[in-house]
Amino acid sequence: MKTKITKRLFLLGFLFFLIACSTRKNTFLSRNSHALSTKYNILYNGDLALEQGLLELKTQYQDNFWELLPVERMQIKEEQLLPNENRNPNFERAEEKATKAIQKHSMNIQGSEKNPQMDEAHLLLGKARYYDQRFVPALEAFNYVLYKYPKSSKIYEVKIWREKTNMRLENDQLAVNNLRKLLKEIKFKDQIFADANAVLAQAFLNLEEKDSAVAKLKLAREFTKSNEEKSRYHFILGQLYEKLGYKDSAFASYQEVIDMNRRAARQYVIHAHINQTRQNEFKKGDTIAFLKKWNHLIDDRENRPFLDALYHQKAKFYESQENFAKAKENYNLSLKKKSQDQYLVASNYRNLATIYFNDAKYPTAGKYYDSTLVYLKPRTREFNAIKKKRENLEDVIKYEAIAQKNDSIISLYKMSASEKVAYYEKYIDKLKIADAKQQKELEKQAQIKANSETFGEDKLDGQTGVKSTIEKPTTNFLSGAKSNFYFYNPTTIAYGKKEFTKIWGKRKLVDNWRFSSQLSKDNSSDIDEKDSKENDIAESKGKEDSSENPAYNPDFYISQLPTSQTVIDSLSKERNFAYYQLGVIYKEKFKEYQLAVNKLEQLLKNNPEERLILPSMYNLYKLYEILDKNKALAMKARIIAEYPDSRYAQILSNPQDQFAEDSDSPKAVYEALFKQYQEGNFKEVLVKTDLAIDRFTGEEIVPKLELLKANLVGKLNGLDEYQQALNYVALNYPNVEEGKTAEKKINVSLPKLQALQLGKYESTNWKILYQSKDFDDKNTKNLREKIAKFIKDRGLEKLTISLDIYTMTDNFVVIHGMKSEDYAKTIASFLKEFKEYKIPDVPIIISTENYTVAQIKKNLDDYLAGKLVDNPQAPNWDGTLEKAPVTQQEEPKQENPKGKQQVNQQSLDAKKGAKAEENQNSFGPPPSPQMPPTEKKR
Repeated sequence: MKTKITKRLFLLGFLFFLIACSTRKNTFLSRNSHALSTKYNILYNGDLALEQGLLELKTQYQDNFWELLPVERMQIKEEQLLPNENRNPNFERAEEKATKAIQKHSMNIQGSEKNPQMDEAHLLLGKARYYDQRFVPALEAFNYVLYKYPKSSKIYEVKIWREKTNMRLENDQLAVNNLRKLLKEIKFKDQIFADANAVLAQAFLNLEEKDSAVAKLKLAREFTKSNEEKSRYHFILGQLYEKLGYKDSAFASYQEVIDMNRRAARQYVIHAHINQTRQNEFKKGDTIAFLKKWNHLIDDRENRPFLDALYHQKAKFYESQENFAKAKENYNLSLKKKSQDQYLVASNYRNLATIYFNDAKYPTAGKYYDSTLVYLKPRTREFNAIKKKRENLEDVIKYEAIAQKNDSIISLYKMSASEKVAYYEKYIDKLKIADAKQQKELEKQAQIKANSETFGEDKLDGQTGVKSTIEKPTTNFLSGAKSNFYFYNPTTIAYGKKEFTKIWGKRKLVDNWRFSSQLSKDNSSDIDEKDSKENDIAESKGKEDSSENPAYNPDFYISQLPTSQTVIDSLSKERNFAYYQLGVIYKEKFKEYQLAVNKLEQLLKNNPEERLILPSMYNLYKLYEILDKNKALAMKARIIAEYPDSRYAQILSNPQDQFAEDSDSPKAVYEALFKQYQEGNFKEVLVKTDLAIDRFTGEEIVPKLELLKANLVGKLNGLDEYQQALNYVALNYPNVEEGKTAEKKINVSLPKLQALQLGKYESTNWKILYQSKDFDDKNTKNLREKIAKFIKDRGLEKLTISLDIYTMTDNFVVIHGMKSEDYAKTIASFLKEFKEYKIPDVPIIISTENYTVAQIKKNLDDYLAGKLVDNPQAPNWDGTLEKAPVTQQEEPKQENPKGKQQVNQQSLDAKKGAKAEENQNSFGPPPSPQMPPTEKKR
């Protein structure tokens, strides 16, 4: 009987359980059962996962105190997510829990939700998606709550989250409108009220309405219950006041953060101190108070994570006081802390570079600018500005290095033998001291490593106890210092082997050598005699090297000095040119007139080449006019007396005519060469351009001449030499327009030209080529006359003749206008076989496309050898290439008026082009044809 009652009770309980689990029955039991299970099981675990994800998010987030802080501490990642990819597994788990609660416990009966926990499930779903940066699905979840649960107790919170999501989707104005309505609905000024005002403040900030943002942020600060939020709002208010120019209000807001002390996050307190210093200029009466306060902050153990920022601000203080030695010291201390703030590191390097730049130590400044660029974000305005500064220092660094190196070699060459020995002995004494310190440090590191191996540690602690200071930036240029690498020092190797044997005994080089089973039974007999000898040799070698190191012998250095006068003359010539360039750069680019005077005066003492003397004297005259009028008059008299026929003397003698250009001026010479270049006299212009470059060394016109020469070299020598010539211009003149033009051609035009190939073109334009060495020799003249006679006799008015340059030694007489290869072969046969012409020269029949490629790449031999590609890309005259002028051209003599009209029109066009060229400013960039062939397209 009892058994039956028990069974019935069990069945009844199971029935009640099934009824309670049903999501289709709107009963008290089912509603509360599902609500209880949802809240205390699924949503509880989902909330825990969300909190864990938020903790990780805030830990990973780094505030950028160089800019206005956002109200919400959340960093948006720019990279795109793959489908179904989540950034944080905790947010994924929270979303899974919310989805599970909705799927298994939703009681949507007759269009109404009966489970009171579903609004919180959708809110959790939206939050998880929001923090996972999937804002569109998050917005759908929030909108669903607003649509299905308008009377939810979480409705205000959901509305705030919806507007936060709208802001992330850049719908800021919509968020402002909705939040204004929400603030009118909220009756109690609690945390919800504070959150709504904070979000509205961020929307105003996004819309650049700072005054409105200040008002809302004040309300959020007043009613929030979170100390972290309160300190953040205080700090943001200080930043806003600072941007609006209210220094006193900004100072007071930062002071509010400081007064919160440990109730505020430490990072806000430190940066509040830093930002406060910007509100008041450093005055003489404030320096003691500032240093006392700042030293106290630096000494506080609690501030150790922020020493990088504190030292940086202290360095800026010293820099404002023009105490640059202390400023450099503190910038280096800031760098030593290895800050995670990339912009802070960049600022340290940039400020150090500025100090060295202002001190005219340009090579050192260049190194610091290099390090600055490493830490700055590319494609920013500041990055481009620093990069431009660094490029301006390129020539200074290059020529200073040449001058310093060659000066030292030449001065050593002039010393007597005893002076050389004494000089190097002093150097060796310093070297021994430095090597001894390095050796002690290496032995100490080896000992620490050995001790760590003894205790089975895999990694060494970074604190070695060795003092180090950052005196140079991270980027090291051609340093000649010895390497600290362990295995480059035989003494350290021997010490390491000895310590290993002491700790581990004699071990064979086998796998698992640490196991005790590998320890030899008889250490003395088990070890190879060879290994033992090697250890002894290495140890003795280390001792020998330490005492008889070649670097400690003066003869080691003296033997490397040049002994030939020819080498010394070459070094002197290079050194003098470097001095001249430095003088001009310091004068023109950096306005460092005294530095320029020093370099040019030293140049004149060094017995320079004749071509450098007069330009140096004239530049000194211009500098003396600024620095010392008496010296300027003396230099003027010297130039007129020693070089009366020079253009400098003429300018000085007739100051009123100094801007008049004569035929011998750099500008006039360049214009003449430019005109001849356009006329197609490439060989002659190339020779004259070389002479002009040598003659006008140091003048502003040289980069234009170099680019003109590069174009000439390309036309005469082909694509490979054209690339080398452009590289020379780009590397030697990177800061002027010609260098940038050359760089652009290398990156844009050359790849297109290099892609051109000789091929089997289906062409409708063919040519016949006859080789010629000289256009004026008798054979070439006879050849031209016979071809002209053939054209006239046969009435082939569409055929024309041109004289095309191929290389410096080879030219072509070219017949144009044949529409097929067979037609060209027929004409070549006529010219060879008929007795009226009998041209013995071997004709080359080629399509216009292949002729274009052959002129660009100078690979006609490949064409004759049959090296053709099927269906290559044809040269594009309108984009890839540019038409070139013809050196000489002969049109067939025609009696008909139409022919005369055509010739006259061509002559008129040529005159118009020449006239336009005369009117053009020749100091603009020289012509930059994209390596066209030397024929004129017909």
